Amino acid sequence: MDKKEVKDVLDQIRPGLQADGGDVELIELTEDGIVKVRLVGACHGCPMSTLTLKNGIERTLKKKIPEVKEVVSV
Repeated sequence: MDKKEVKDVLDQIRPGLQADGGDVELIELTEDGIVKVRLVGACHGCPMSTLTLKNGIERTLKKKIPEVKEVVSV
């Protein structure tokens, strides 16, 4: 798993987030498969952000990049 590969998948997810006034930033990739992101804009602090993170971003990343173990917001 490399940073470009993760960024490419996030770029596919991004239009849906931006349509609702939000966005996602890649912060860090750990060696044990954890992807750390920051939700920004309308996504930051939104009551649905956990659902967006786990059911949207994490599920898509895991499907396209099997090495991803978890996505966490920082």
